[in-house]
Amino acid sequence: MNRWPLIGFAVALSGCMLGPDYQRPQMPLPAAYADSASASDTATATTALRADWWTLYQDPILNDLVTTALSENVDVAAAVARIEEFDADLREANASLFPEIDFGAGAARSRSSGSVASPAPIRLSNDLRVALSTSFEIDFWGRLRRLLESARAQVLATHYAKDVVTLSLAGLTSQTYFSLRSLDAQITATKETLATRDEYLRLVRRRVDGGVASGLDLAQALGARSDAAAQLKDLVRQRALAEHLLGTLTGRLDLKIPFGDLAQLPVPPVPPVGLPSTLLDRRPDIRQAEKNLAAANAQIGVAKAALLPKISLIGDFGGESTALSSLMQSGGRIWSIGFGLALPIFTAGRLNAEVDATTARQKQALAGYQKSIQTAFREVSDALVNVGQTAAAEVDLQSSVDAARDALRLSTERYESGYSGYLDVLDAQRTLNNSQLALIRNRQALLSGSVDLMKALGGGWSDETPLALR
Repeated sequence: MNRWPLIGFAVALSGCMLGPDYQRPQMPLPAAYADSASASDTATATTALRADWWTLYQDPILNDLVTTALSENVDVAAAVARIEEFDADLREANASLFPEIDFGAGAARSRSSGSVASPAPIRLSNDLRVALSTSFEIDFWGRLRRLLESARAQVLATHYAKDVVTLSLAGLTSQTYFSLRSLDAQITATKETLATRDEYLRLVRRRVDGGVASGLDLAQALGARSDAAAQLKDLVRQRALAEHLLGTLTGRLDLKIPFGDLAQLPVPPVPPVGLPSTLLDRRPDIRQAEKNLAAANAQIGVAKAALLPKISLIGDFGGESTALSSLMQSGGRIWSIGFGLALPIFTAGRLNAEVDATTARQKQALAGYQKSIQTAFREVSDALVNVGQTAAAEVDLQSSVDAARDALRLSTERYESGYSGYLDVLDAQRTLNNSQLALIRNRQALLSGSVDLMKALGGGWSDETPLALR
């Protein structure tokens, strides 16, 4: 017969859990990306993405910048602290499943009065008490287990949130670095343009002095030279701002990066992007949204359990005596055990409103999860278009530069021979300068688009075939 209370206690402890059990929502996705390389690629690509995707660019300075940013950036530090906070909350939720035992002790000495209606002898007495006490909620409706389930999901969500921060930080650092390298190349091209226009200015001055050119040609040459000088100063300003941003991202406020050449950076390979459904496991922001949904789902059970009786086990064990020597003897032993029950009778609909509120929050989390998947699919599709089209445009832009250079040479020869005016030379100079800058900016756009594709896929990849050979 002594086993029945224990069996009943075990049954009560492992009682039902209110609220819906979490299941990943079904999200219909297309079978492949419309702008992926080929159907065979998307059907067979299952290679795990590299976490250190920025190393694919094979640039030691970029590797150092990203590594430093991931270790020193304050946004990463805040994300780590948030993980520590929710990990402590998880331990607190887990501790609620176990009894809490408190130790209490007290000592008192009292004197009774003899000046009463019925006089009595004055008495002095001691009261010494020591006891262990406990109060334990029996999780019959699964309230505590749902709280623990929600806390676990929130901890995982904070881990994925940190991954989102690191992925975004690595992407921003890489794109800012490519922007700086693009500005380096534009500064180099503009310096060459400025040198060319200085040379043309000297040529025009000689022709004006020789009486074969007008003052209009000289004014136009001076204006073209001033335009190039102003353009150079603006590019130098933009480079300084990009360098300052990199200093903030890496925590090196005095960061100085030497000039480099954008053209020397290798273009990363285009990956087989895989099935769209793999984004559910690749993208940390989708995983974060899913864990937020799971946490909100568990809170529904917590709210529903609040409508039912709360059953607690209470008890204490210890000793009480007038003397310390007899405090723990059998005669001074005290104990108690009992059950407590609290049932909400009238709350004016507050608890039912809380159930409705948690259900609404779960619906909001579900919508957020679905939106994160839709956004991820669009970002991959956009990145594929950007990478593919900018790569294809590079050949055309290089042809434009070559043609503009030939046009400048021919217009110069015609001007020196007196067959055309200086305006044709100016137009050819501007066209060449614009074509050179467009080619450089297209290479930056290609590198930036490749970073966007890596971020959209949740990481990087490894492939021996460069983009230029595809």
